[in-house]
Amino acid sequence: MDVHALLNQVRTGQITVEEAEEQLKNLPYEDLGCAKIDHHRGLRSGFGEVIYCAGKSEEQLQRIYGSFAARRENVLGTRATRKQYEAVAKEILGPELLYDPMSRVLCLCYARPELRGNIAVCTAGTSDIPVAEEAARVAEYFGSRVERIYDVGVAGIHRLFSKMEQIRKANCVVAVAGMEGALPGVLAGLVDKPVIAVPTSVGYGANFGGISALLTMLNSCAEGIAVVNIDNGFGAGYLATQINRMAWREES
Repeated sequence: MDVHALLNQVRTGQITVEEAEEQLKNLPYEDLGCAKIDHHRGLRSGFGEVIYCAGKSEEQLQRIYGSFAARRENVLGTRATRKQYEAVAKEILGPELLYDPMSRVLCLCYARPELRGNIAVCTAGTSDIPVAEEAARVAEYFGSRVERIYDVGVAGIHRLFSKMEQIRKANCVVAVAGMEGALPGVLAGLVDKPVIAVPTSVGYGANFGGISALLTMLNSCAEGIAVVNIDNGFGAGYLATQINRMAWREES
């Protein structure tokens, strides 16, 4: 809930005090039985509620997204399947409901933010793109401008060097890699901005579902690297936006 906008609506006479009071009753959360929806999160942290869709039933997601639709509030969902999207779309009609099958992001967008700053999202290989797209779309949803630089891993490091001017312009770099997970360490040695390393589960048997890439990133001798969990594009996109926001606020 945008409390500032709500108060302005009361001030300008768009809604009555009683109507505003009714909306405020659901702060700090709305209890749907199956979920407690945090409509207050945006006011506390600057980032609205996020729904982890994996493991939730279609009916539960219909109720959750329906709650936000009734208020015409934005909400972001991660790890959504096409079947889940189609179930929600039966209840919520219109262009505000958006689904991307690559990143599995399902969002309800009534008001889109102006994209600001600059985040570079890089992948070692093409197979890492789904995780990178989750990071990129999360960052964009929260208002960050994103440059996508894909398939620049160390197996052909000349590809990375050809993009360094573009990468160095970013306020933050997200480096997504499976296999041996070397890309973040290389990037951290070449840029003066924070690097968020995202290990992916891409790789053969000894990759151990991303553990080898995770350990490489955690043990990197390059400075300025923060590591998120395996395949956690959401966490990387969120953290990158926090860093990017600090940078664009300093610039403005």
